[in-house]
Amino acid sequence: MKVLIIARPFSIHGGVETATSGLLGALVAHGHDVHRAGPGRQATPAGVTDHRLPLPPLPAAVRPLALAALAARVAAAGWDVVQSHERTLRQDVYRAGEGSHRAYLDAVAPTASRRLRHRVMLALERRVFARTPQIVAISQAGRAEIARLHGVADERLSVVYNGVDLERFHPRLRAAHREAARAEAGLQPSAWTLLFAGSGFERKGLDVALQALPLLGDSAARLVVIGRGDVARYRALARELGVADRVVWLGVRADIERWYAAADVLVLPTRYEPFGNVHLEGLASGLPVVTSRAAGGAEVVNARCGAVVDPRSPDALAAAVAGVRGRSPVELEAAARAAAEPFTFARQVSELERLYKRVGGRNR
Repeated sequence: MKVLIIARPFSIHGGVETATSGLLGALVAHGHDVHRAGPGRQATPAGVTDHRLPLPPLPAAVRPLALAALAARVAAAGWDVVQSHERTLRQDVYRAGEGSHRAYLDAVAPTASRRLRHRVMLALERRVFARTPQIVAISQAGRAEIARLHGVADERLSVVYNGVDLERFHPRLRAAHREAARAEAGLQPSAWTLLFAGSGFERKGLDVALQALPLLGDSAARLVVIGRGDVARYRALARELGVADRVVWLGVRADIERWYAAADVLVLPTRYEPFGNVHLEGLASGLPVVTSRAAGGAEVVNARCGAVVDPRSPDALAAAVAGVRGRSPVELEAAARAAAEPFTFARQVSELERLYKRVGGRNR
């Protein structure tokens, strides 16, 4: 099939981005003629043709409308299937990787819905969910949320989980990278180390992770923070909590696999997360995961490989981390890896192909 994927530029720096790249590569491997359309220049996987949508500098409230208009033009060019990862208007399949903007605002910033940019996003979202032949949620929680908030019927709504690169993220990297990565970050070999990885610190609950750190009762424990956000605000919080010297700020890293290898537990007390691929990456690396009930990724975290807690409770997070610490590292590593192994890109493509056969070309 000749497949167009509408997606913003992606890189290797984040879970969403690596998931998109892996999906495109897997579609090519399955014999499809794959194209990506979106703003910005994109280095795509081998075999993918890139179509740049020339989005000019515009106010934030207008950019989503401009992208939808440009995407509509390229979507009309005679594809077998158009799949969009953005809020556009002429696709056969919409992958709701960001969940519902309405649900996000309810969870994180209820008053922001009055701003023009958010009103535009909400209006686009209503049209997307009302008119797209097939909607793909990336977790069961996301599916339930979309059905409840937007009235999408069961026959138009599916769940297709993301895939993860099971070679890039692997327990064997612990032996290869752990010692050097810890030395780079100034971590003592024996320091129990929590890893927080994700951009958008407020939504992903960095404040709760910082508040949990002093509750562990171990002054040698460290928190490594990777991602993009208001660092000054959270550095100030760390100082207020008396843990500033126990937090390592690494910013955005392309070598995230080294930090999974360096850590002892991944913590993500997110307030809203349709399904952060960081869950799968950490598990695939053999790292136990403590996440929140508000994360779609909680669906793959079981009692053998981690824990699921209240997103706003530092006490619950600290208790769960302590529980993980008291267990066998060997057993945790094996259970974490086993939890991630079913989530291949080949499985993702196979499930999408069933939708492609159902909807191919109908929407244009």
